[in-house]
Amino acid sequence: MFLTNILLKKNKSKKILVLVESIASGHKLIRIRDRVANKLEEVYFDPYVQAKVLYREMKRIKSL
Repeated sequence: MFLTNILLKKNKSKKILVLVESIASGHKLIRIRDRVANKLEEVYFDPYVQAKVLYREMKRIKSL
């Protein structure tokens, strides 16, 4: 292994950007979570329903 391969190797980021979706109306938000954490499930305010509802992680968007 050459020295240039070691110097140019990227480290994995600790945070990732994920898309979360409301289970009530389908409203979507983008949130940041740790890479090693479980899938995101949080209660946020949904503007379509005008109430707090559960949002579940749908997919990862990119590393930060």
